[in-house]
Order: sequence, then C-alpha cells, then structure tokens
Amino acid sequence: MCAKRNGIETYKAQLVQRQEQIWKVSSDSVDGRQTVELDQTNSGRLTRANALQSQAMAQETDRRRQAELKRIDSALARLDDGEFGFCVVCGEEIGLERLNMDPAVPTCIDCASRR
Repeated sequence: MCAKRNGIETYKAQLVQRQEQIWKVSSDSVDGRQTVELDQTNSGRLTRANALQSQAMAQETDRRRQAELKRIDSALARLDDGEFGFCVVCGEEIGLERLNMDPAVPTCIDCASRR
C-alpha cells in the first residue's frame, strides 16, 4: 500500500482533471440534448428522424458522463475517507495496475469479474 499512499495526490489530480473535462464536454454539448422541434415546413421525415436519433444519442452520452462523474465523486470521497485503493465489495486492496488504468475503479478485479 506504500506505493498507493505515495500516489494518492497523483490519483486525486487525475480524478479532478477528468471531472473537469467531463463537465466541460457536458456543458459544450447541451444543444444536442435539447428537445427536437418537429417543424414539418423546414424538414422532411428523414431529417426529423435523424434529429431525434442524434438527440437520443446525445442524451445517452450525457447519461454515461453523469455515471462517470458519480464514480469519480465516489473515488474522491474514498480518498478523503482514507478508503481509496480498497475494494468497496470485499475490502481487499485494488491492484496498482488497475488503479493506474482507472483511479475511479471501485472494485478489485475479482469482484468486478463476478458481476
């Protein structure tokens, strides 16, 4: 765990940086999630269908961003509580390679593979 303790600030910086990136991308893409206007004088059926599909895709992408933000918030809370680096399911240490790949990961590889 010594290596993890030494890297806590690095993990925290990575999490905060990713959080800020997601917020920026999310705020930049608000227009794509807005209600599609179905003005039949300006567009045909296919154009409206494409607009609705684009809207649905933008909404799903935003839902995934929000889920990632929750994972990051949870990881930051675990950092503050001194529980970072331990699996939230079994309590065992999460491998360094796994944490280095994704500092927001909440579970060890064993618990993740059981899901």
